[in-house]
Amino acid sequence: MCDAGLASLAFFYCDFREDQKKERRGLLTSLLAQLCYQSDAYSAILSDLYSANSNGSQHASDSELRECLLRMLRLPGQAPAYIVIDGLDECPVTSGLPSPREGALDIVEELVNLQHPKLWICVTSRPEVDIEPVLRPLAFHSVSLHDESGQIQDIAEYVKFKVRNRDDRQMQKWREEDKEHVIKVLTEKADGM
Repeated sequence: MCDAGLASLAFFYCDFREDQKKERRGLLTSLLAQLCYQSDAYSAILSDLYSANSNGSQHASDSELRECLLRMLRLPGQAPAYIVIDGLDECPVTSGLPSPREGALDIVEELVNLQHPKLWICVTSRPEVDIEPVLRPLAFHSVSLHDESGQIQDIAEYVKFKVRNRDDRQMQKWREEDKEHVIKVLTEKADGM
């Protein structure tokens, strides 16, 4: 659909190991860049922001980036837009106000509150105590994999496969009871992930 111009897709994976992938600014700039690549009309809006910031010699503020994204998504006549934000729980909770996680949650909340009929949002996260109360009321449809027997079984099978991997010479030397112990502990402690 994207290749044919029938939809736009922007994907962001939150990653606590990379500064730009754990904060609101990284989220916004990534979504803007991906959407602009797929629409000339979106590119024109970002170009206006670039010009307004001395042709890039000044950094746009987070609020300017946010408003640019909202302007793009409100633009009439565009194909449906799909935004995927994966691993929201990877955004850290810090003492900063707002924390990177709160900033990302604010963006999600604003996007959902647009109630745009051609905007589809998918957010994945562990059910953290600060995330669930924000996302639950926003969700049109929610799926929890943490307690699903299929998810737990898939994790167990993956762990067994890795521990019993015949290509890993170090693991081949382990005693069978050690392998069983590792499989049991890792499967139990996986917490659906």
